[in-house]
Amino acid sequence: MSAFLIPDWPAPAGIRACVTTRAGGVSQAPFDSFNLGDHVDDDPCAVAQNRQHLTRVFNVQPAWLSQVHGVVVAPADPSSIVEADASWTSTPGVACTVMTADCLPALFCNRAGTRVAAAHAGWRGLAAGVLEAAARSLHVEPQDILVWLGPAIGPAAFEVGGEVRDVFIKDMPQAASAFVPSVNAGRYMADIYELARLRLARCGIEAVYGAGFCTVNDLRFYSYRRSSRTGRFASLVWIETPSS
Repeated sequence: MSAFLIPDWPAPAGIRACVTTRAGGVSQAPFDSFNLGDHVDDDPCAVAQNRQHLTRVFNVQPAWLSQVHGVVVAPADPSSIVEADASWTSTPGVACTVMTADCLPALFCNRAGTRVAAAHAGWRGLAAGVLEAAARSLHVEPQDILVWLGPAIGPAAFEVGGEVRDVFIKDMPQAASAFVPSVNAGRYMADIYELARLRLARCGIEAVYGAGFCTVNDLRFYSYRRSSRTGRFASLVWIETPSS
């Protein structure tokens, strides 16, 4: 198993991104082995070693967040951990970083390659507009934004109640296309990628790449729905430093 997934998207020169997997770290089961979450009862020393390894491999300073399923977008700051679900930066060598284990990680950059952002979107944050907020932090027109959607729970595994469907459809009627009735009465299978694409398209962002993963069924990644006691993987995007 490769320790890292490198996004396939037409980002401009100088923009780098990666997604970690479960491989290549020192955490013990059930967090084996490259857990980066410091809030899941893993050994803090193991998490620290894993984070240090990530920093060394890519010569980058991740800016970690305390994620709360909201819409706050903070300036990426490796020296402090703020409560937010997205971050942005124009500083080379600082990585906008989000951790997930079924929620949707979304990486953003402008076409000039001068600003990047990352967002963590569970269904609540997605419905509340965290992707749109992250896009606005780039301070460019929608046609100048590129987005890559990383590993998240797939449409065959994401069963939700009717109340979740109602939240999205009330805000955006076309979101009905992202929900298919489940075999369980009153429940639906939701396509978080389709919901993300619809919301981004509504604000004029069409250059959207990635998607097509399923963290529940892809054992490379942690999945809270597969196992509630588990770790977190990270998705990062940054601007290269000249010496990288």
